[in-house]
Amino acid sequence: MSRSQWLQLTLLAGIWGGSFLFIRIAAPSFGPFPLVAARTLIAAAVLIGYGTLTGQRFWGELRQRWKPFLLLGLINSAIPFTLITAAELTLTASMASILNASTPFFAALVAAAWFGDPLTTRKVGGIALGIVGVVLVVGLSPLPLETRVLLSVLMMFGASLGYGTGANYAKAAFKGVNPLTLSIGQNLMAGVIMLPLAALNPPQGEIPLVAVVCVLLLGVVSTAIAYLISFHLLSRVSATSMATVTMLVPFFSVVWSAMFLQEPFGIGQLIGLLVIVFSITLITGTRLPFLPRRAEAAANANA
Repeated sequence: MSRSQWLQLTLLAGIWGGSFLFIRIAAPSFGPFPLVAARTLIAAAVLIGYGTLTGQRFWGELRQRWKPFLLLGLINSAIPFTLITAAELTLTASMASILNASTPFFAALVAAAWFGDPLTTRKVGGIALGIVGVVLVVGLSPLPLETRVLLSVLMMFGASLGYGTGANYAKAAFKGVNPLTLSIGQNLMAGVIMLPLAALNPPQGEIPLVAVVCVLLLGVVSTAIAYLISFHLLSRVSATSMATVTMLVPFFSVVWSAMFLQEPFGIGQLIGLLVIVFSITLITGTRLPFLPRRAEAAANANA
């Protein structure tokens, strides 16, 4: 990837890193279904308003391809957003973001099954190393290894599978589609899916102002703006390389969580995170901008 694309990925990582913080704050008050419905519908409304004000055309393609958009909204927004929100009722924001870094593992597996992208020795080694990193993160977490924690970890893996599948599907099914149209279609359809579930599972009790602000930030910044950046990049880089944004997200999430939530973060989680990040560079063949080219060449030779 070019330096400009790396800068966009870093910005996107900072935004999505903040989303785990917003979810952790708002989830207990809203619950998974209402929060995700509000997040996606707010994002769709913002994007529709932006598209209308800038004179862009999108309604025709949305009507013509509503079924593919419905599927994309389901696998790339509705399901992963809900699983992450439910998981963060138990997990810390930083731990959830680290586990979400498993997305490239699933993106590589889906690409191999779907597009025949070969699973090279290097990729298999990266996936195996990533599993070791996940074990370190979970096993050395300050959270007790009880049933609800393990179920939440599985939810995060389910979300990562959704993202990995969604990235490949968007790349295959929406070639040439304007990023704005793609963002509107995905979020609007995800909101349509989630609205009945939200109505059946409304928030219980009074909702504090800070939770409302977090949902607004999720919808406007972490979803509407973030997906415009994301789909713009996805049209220019591979789905697996695009998924490498998840190796930068945890670093931002850890910083935001430490600053605003004072969440505990142990040395074991840090080691696990670094192992996962290195495994992703093996899977995708992507060079981190701060990795010296000589060191990268040596790592590639060894791989």
